[in-house]
Amino acid sequence: MTWNSEDLDLDAYLARIGYEGEPAPDLETLRALQRAHVAAIPFENLEVALGHQVPLDLKSLQAKLVGRRRGGYCYEQNSLFAAVLERIGFTVAGRGARVRANGAALRPVTHAVLAVTVEDRLWLADTGFGAQGITEPMPLQDGAQVEQGGWSYGIRVESEGIHVLTTLGAEGWSDLYAFSPQTLYPADFMVMNHYSSSHPQSRFVGQVVAQRPGREVRTALVRDGLTLSRPDGTVERRSVPVDELIAVLAGTFDIELDAAEAAALVRVHSAGE
Repeated sequence: MTWNSEDLDLDAYLARIGYEGEPAPDLETLRALQRAHVAAIPFENLEVALGHQVPLDLKSLQAKLVGRRRGGYCYEQNSLFAAVLERIGFTVAGRGARVRANGAALRPVTHAVLAVTVEDRLWLADTGFGAQGITEPMPLQDGAQVEQGGWSYGIRVESEGIHVLTTLGAEGWSDLYAFSPQTLYPADFMVMNHYSSSHPQSRFVGQVVAQRPGREVRTALVRDGLTLSRPDGTVERRSVPVDELIAVLAGTFDIELDAAEAAALVRVHSAGE
């Protein structure tokens, strides 16, 4: 199987995200799984910030995201989610996306997403885009628009079949990321992961990032800045000093670290201030 789902402990994963019932390869299950996944498993780059390797084999992903109840970033989140969907019976293909949010600069293809086939129709599934990410799958068709807990998203198709995920904000529609219909595989995610986890120009290297999408509030910690955004346009910002970092990660993002990890992360956080 493409995503090695035969090695997945599905029951442990479903318990981790609080999913009840018998999953089936249908749209209702896909929606419920993505909602539960993003609510339970935070987006975070702490292994990268600490200078550690980020393995993407299924055994390591299960041990970290399920067993240790940690989070991860897009390659980890969507690799695990792909294995779950494949195990249930969905047809799942990887895609590589170019992030367009927060500026017009042309960026490399560094974001991993999933295209899931349900009853001969393609859906975008993404559990790893952080605070601005979708919380449910979206139909991959030009002009599609959905509202998810007060946040509006759309799909636009450009030349060469490029799909663009957009979102509606106070200043109108803006692009989040764009991806081609080319199928990517776990080996491709590994290459992208190497850049994002080690290249000095990667935004994940050398700083703490922890985020959570939400239907009522989006929460994002980047370096020492904590931001809470709501659908009505209100935004709260505050600084997180070094002595509050571990408590914020635990209390706001449900990320529990052991003493050695916490001490090392505080050193990284201090150096970045």
